[in-house]
Amino acid sequence: MVQIMSMMKFLMNYGVELTNFLGLTIMMVPFILSIIVPFVTFIAILFVYNKMIGDNEVVVIAGAGSSPARIARPALILAGIITIVHLVLNIWIVPTTQAKFYDTQWNLRYGLAHLKLQEGAFTEMSHGLVVYVDKVSGYDLNQVMLSDTRNDKTQLAIFANTGKLVTTMRGLSIVMTDGSLQMRGKSDVIGTFDSFDMDLSVTEKSGASSFRARRMPTTYLLKVISQNITQKQYKTIMSELCNRFLGPMMNLVLALLCVTILLRSSLLRRRASFAPAATVIVMSGVMASFMSLSSMLNNVTDLVLLCFAQIILIGGITILLIRK
Repeated sequence: MVQIMSMMKFLMNYGVELTNFLGLTIMMVPFILSIIVPFVTFIAILFVYNKMIGDNEVVVIAGAGSSPARIARPALILAGIITIVHLVLNIWIVPTTQAKFYDTQWNLRYGLAHLKLQEGAFTEMSHGLVVYVDKVSGYDLNQVMLSDTRNDKTQLAIFANTGKLVTTMRGLSIVMTDGSLQMRGKSDVIGTFDSFDMDLSVTEKSGASSFRARRMPTTYLLKVISQNITQKQYKTIMSELCNRFLGPMMNLVLALLCVTILLRSSLLRRRASFAPAATVIVMSGVMASFMSLSSMLNNVTDLVLLCFAQIILIGGITILLIRK
């Protein structure tokens, strides 16, 4: 809902069409799923097994000779399948959709800003930038007037007979011809021009400010960590690789934690009524630890150590589940 509200603000501020808005929202779904899948898996298993315990079904099944590991098998199979799907989602689908999302968002915000221009009306492209166009024919403009007061030290007013909209790496620009300009600053300037190129945005499509490891292919991230990059970018890439490769394993970890605590407590002589709450608390601690450690990785060795820690944790929980 937070993501949708953010997209609604983008829709209103930039006059994006509803179809484009829905397309952007759909492209956000894989990334959102990659975050919530472990929690959803945990909640589903907790709900089903707690209901079975409350209805004494687990006691009956155990009395018929089934071990806790046998009772937990359906949940673990489900967690295993979801782990594989989550891994595919993280490695291939999320980077592809996120790259498409940011490119589409940039084009809608800067490359297609001309769709806001209305004939015979003053249009505020951004704070301090106002454009008036007498006639619009595709990318061609007639009788253009532009006022740029975004920089308090330099204020610019331009009048041109014709103009043409072009898209550059900085966003949308108007190439105006046969006009005049007035600039007020430390010194006033008045003159005419045959051609004048005016940027309508100040955001670069590429650069350090737009470094987002989330939208980069996994193979590229594995390659770029050995190149000359900043320490901040290196840590960002290591954290992203951790989330892509080790994040899906948390489905299995949380599923094991859930069934082990619930089943072991349900088979005690005096059933532990606090087991669901304890399960949630343990899950919160494990997830918080994983998220904290994933953001603190400094090198590949740390990533490998965290992977071994996950394997040891899975092994330890499995032993607790299967022991008699």
